[in-house]
Amino acid sequence: KRTLTNLYNARPAWLAAAHRTLDGAVCAAYGWPDDLSDEEVLARLLALNLERAGQTAHKP
Repeated sequence: KRTLTNLYNARPAWLAAAHRTLDGAVCAAYGWPDDLSDEEVLARLLALNLERAGQTAHKP
């Protein structure tokens, strides 16, 4: 059965490579290094979102 769930559970090499390429392009678009951890990317995106909403981010 061909579903997105089955595709992502199998995580073929071409899909992982496509995600790495996309991640690199997104980092480049924001002017960020492409070796950020997922946690750092989320923290930066939250800070940008809060900045645009007129708030400040709180670090734990």
